[in-house]
Amino acid sequence: MPIRSMTGYAQARSLTVPQDGGTAQSLTVSLKSVNHRHLDLGFRMPQDCDAIEMKLRRLLKEKVIRGHVDLSVSLERGSSGALQFDRNMVASYVAAFREAAKEHNLAGEPDLNALLRMPGAIAGAGAVVDEAFEVLVLCTAEEAIKKLNTMREEEGKHLASELRTRMANLGKAVDELSAHRVAITRAVLDKVKARMAELIGGKADPDRILQEAAMLAERSDVEEELVRLKTHIQHFTGLLDAGGEVGKKLDFLLQELNREANTLLSKTSGVAGDGLRITELGLAMKSEIEKAREQVQNIE
Repeated sequence: MPIRSMTGYAQARSLTVPQDGGTAQSLTVSLKSVNHRHLDLGFRMPQDCDAIEMKLRRLLKEKVIRGHVDLSVSLERGSSGALQFDRNMVASYVAAFREAAKEHNLAGEPDLNALLRMPGAIAGAGAVVDEAFEVLVLCTAEEAIKKLNTMREEEGKHLASELRTRMANLGKAVDELSAHRVAITRAVLDKVKARMAELIGGKADPDRILQEAAMLAERSDVEEELVRLKTHIQHFTGLLDAGGEVGKKLDFLLQELNREANTLLSKTSGVAGDGLRITELGLAMKSEIEKAREQVQNIE
């Protein structure tokens, strides 16, 4: 499966034709998705569509892995169809209004506009939720989901391309740091020698000298960090090549890359000679990693 972004929008339409010869209605299923840690679904449906909502939920879980997805189903009645109001329901609302007004000794009459906006007041405005309507909604939703995933895959291609560029920049920085490795080691060893001479001249405790030597020697080589950085970059690009649901894995690798970059900067702080360039490279690596993390947050 190709890499997908979690951001997208899609819409599909169908025409409902009632079996009783009533007015045709336009059925529209709209989908909007944004990034989210898990799959989070929201629905806006016509009345009496709870059973369809459950089936739509299962359909989305089969087709979408991660993201916040809002699905809405709307009906638009043809212009030739005349609307009718539910006389019994409207009469009940009017009676209840007047009874309450009389009981509390209040003047006024019910607002007809408000009454006709009450749920169920307009008869025939909603859908006839039968098996045929259910099948039509599910088929239209499946078409919308297909369009949504196509859009998310197109966006995923752009994200993958950007991430490959970030990894290439990281790789160049690691290669340049590797070229400076001998100079880094020599500069740190010079610091060790200077510190040892200072301690010996001050007649420090031998155990203290050994502790200082061990601590500074540990900082004398960055080979381990450079090897891990190269390994993580290779793993990252390998996941991009494999595709599929890789967002969380890529995010974890970026955390590891950031940790190695921090360690490398810590080890090389205060290094003489090429120290300024080494610091520049380390900060550039962290910048590339941060930019990559912003993009990875939107990958499924």
